[in-house]
Amino acid sequence: MLEDLKVIDAASYVAGPAAATIMGDFGADVTKVEPVTGDSYRGLASRYRTDYNWLLTSRNKKSLALDLSTEQGRQVMLSLVDKADVLLVNFNSDQLRKYQLDYETLKKRNPRLVLGQLTGYGIRGPEANRRSFDIAGWWARSGILDMMKPKGGMPPNGVGGVGDHASAMSLFGAVMLALYRRENTGEGAHVTTSLAANGAWSNGMHLQAAIAGFDLSEILETKGYRSPFIVSYQTRDNRYIVLVGPSPAREWPRVASALGHPEWIDDDRFPDAKAVMSQSDLVKSLFSDAFATQTLEFWTKALDAQEVTYSVIEKLKDVLEDAQLIENEIIIKTESTDPDYQWTVGSPITVEGHTKTTPSTAPRLGQDSRAVLACNGYSEEEIDRLMSLGIIA
Repeated sequence: MLEDLKVIDAASYVAGPAAATIMGDFGADVTKVEPVTGDSYRGLASRYRTDYNWLLTSRNKKSLALDLSTEQGRQVMLSLVDKADVLLVNFNSDQLRKYQLDYETLKKRNPRLVLGQLTGYGIRGPEANRRSFDIAGWWARSGILDMMKPKGGMPPNGVGGVGDHASAMSLFGAVMLALYRRENTGEGAHVTTSLAANGAWSNGMHLQAAIAGFDLSEILETKGYRSPFIVSYQTRDNRYIVLVGPSPAREWPRVASALGHPEWIDDDRFPDAKAVMSQSDLVKSLFSDAFATQTLEFWTKALDAQEVTYSVIEKLKDVLEDAQLIENEIIIKTESTDPDYQWTVGSPITVEGHTKTTPSTAPRLGQDSRAVLACNGYSEEEIDRLMSLGIIA
């Protein structure tokens, strides 16, 4: 669908580049521009292997290793921008001006260009240049971590990359919105989003409640989670099931029957849903004791039979083998020969009737530097000179 779109991914780490990954999945020509020493995200993994994060986010891209700290490097970048449709960055506004990539400069050279900028806390205000990762900007600043702390306990650690991937979807949507506008006007645009904006949007239900005077975080801090129908329970084989029942009146008879205790429904202690919820600690104890008597397999069958709303809390290895996720191309096969990259995670958008690009192996550092510059009109002699000066690698 995007095969005619030329995208320059000059962002680093996750959120900005992941937006480009989605475009590449739909056929866009994506060039990853990274320092001659490489995007440091290449090495962010574990002792097992240093590039598996890179494999996910940099599939279906070319790699141009370019030194933007030099005037010649910046001129090379501008020559690429002249022919591009989209430029993605996570530079702050001061850095954009430093590298001559601010929108006012770029639109004079390429009026049709869409500049997509991802920041930590927005492009205005005293923290516009503040450095951030998703743990800070998405998880912590938005109040999400405070909402997740147990009664009387410390906030948990956020899971890295979660806020980045959520924010990538917003950046992707903003760019596509600008491209839609360009179809009507012929003009490009400067679109922005931030980790903080996406964290607040993700936590919007609770923030809106706080605006209306209902601060759930204060209740959780003193009382903990109260509803026995929205909490996790451990099974006999040390697995976990989370109930997701916002309507106690609906879920109470179903859960009671599934757990093998239909007598609870007619118990004088629980004449109605209000009485059930007023004794939530007792009900949670009853549920917990019951779940502990049987295995996960037993309870999934019992809960399904009663049409209870729930989910198994899956382990990562189970997610990768989930037939439902594979059938819906959420976990997908690659075309790589790398034994550690036979499968990957699909981007979360499907357009029925249109196929996505099969994920390729992420490029080596500077793998396509020569080819990218040649396609943009540079001669072999010019490319050799830039290579010898260390402007490209």
